[in-house]
Amino acid sequence: MPGARLTREEREHIAAGLADGLDYAEIARRLGRPTSTVSREVGRNLRQGTYRAADAHRARRPARSLSPRPAVAGAEGVAAFDDRFAALMVETGLNRMAARVLTAIVTTDTGALTAAELVARLNVSPASVSKSIAYLEAMDIVRRERPAGRRERYVIDDDVWLRTWLTSAQAHAKWAAAAREGADLYGAATPAGVRLERMARFFDTLSRDMAADYDPAVADDMLTVLAALVHAAAPRTAAELAAALDWPAARVEAALSLAADRPDFADPVAPHPLPGGRYLAVAGTNRLTAEQRAALR
Repeated sequence: MPGARLTREEREHIAAGLADGLDYAEIARRLGRPTSTVSREVGRNLRQGTYRAADAHRARRPARSLSPRPAVAGAEGVAAFDDRFAALMVETGLNRMAARVLTAIVTTDTGALTAAELVARLNVSPASVSKSIAYLEAMDIVRRERPAGRRERYVIDDDVWLRTWLTSAQAHAKWAAAAREGADLYGAATPAGVRLERMARFFDTLSRDMAADYDPAVADDMLTVLAALVHAAAPRTAAELAAALDWPAARVEAALSLAADRPDFADPVAPHPLPGGRYLAVAGTNRLTAEQRAALR
C-alpha cells in the first residue's frame, strides 16, 4: 500500500530490478510505489555500490514518533542552515541537486564524501549524485581522488574559491575582449558601438579588479593626487604635489604610476604627463569619443 513501509518481497523486487538494469521509475511503476520511495530506499541502503534486499530489510528504520527529537543537539538548526545555504546557491544560478551536493561536502568535517555517502546523506539516486559531481567538476569546484585501498571520493580544496574567483575574472576578460571587438566593427559613432564600448569597459574593469595585485591604499592615494591636480588647474611635478600634500615623494610617484597602469581606476580623470616631469589632469581618453572631444573644442 502506498505510504506503508516496504516489505521484504518489495525489497527483493527492487534488487532484481536493479540487477536487470531497470531505472527507479520503472521499478516503482511495477511496485505501484512513488519513484521517490524507491530512490530513497536504494540511497539509504547502498553498500559499496550494491543494494541487497536482505541487508536493507534488516536495517529498516523504526517508525517515527509523532514528535521526533534530533539525534544531536542543534541538529534541527544545522539542517535548516543546510537548506538555506543550498537555496542561496540556487538563487545565484547553481542547479538544485548540485547545490545540495556541494553543501553536503562543504559542511562535512573532512571536506570530502564518497558517492555512497552522498546518496545516503541526501536520500537521492546514485545517478543524481553522478550528474551533480560532473557538473561541479566542470566548474572546477569539486575534484575526485582515490586514496590507496579506499573508494573514490569527491573533495573541495582549500583554494577552490580563489580558483573560482580567477576563473570568473578570466571569463569577464573574454566578455570585454568580445565587446571591444564588436565596438570596433560597428564603429564608435554608432549606438551599438557606444553600447559595446561601455560593456567592454565595464567587464575589463571587473576582470582587472578581480585579478589585480595592487595595494588598495595606493589606489586611494591615486584619487587624492588626481584631486590635487584638478584643484591646481595647472601642471605640477611629483615633487610639487608631494610638498602640497605633505607626503613623501615616493608616495606620490607610486600613485601616479598606478594611474598610468590602471586608467580604469582613475576614470573619468587621468594624469597626463608633460615635458619637465609635470602632470596635468585631463579627461580620460575612453570616456569621450573623438567626435565628442572635437565638438567640445
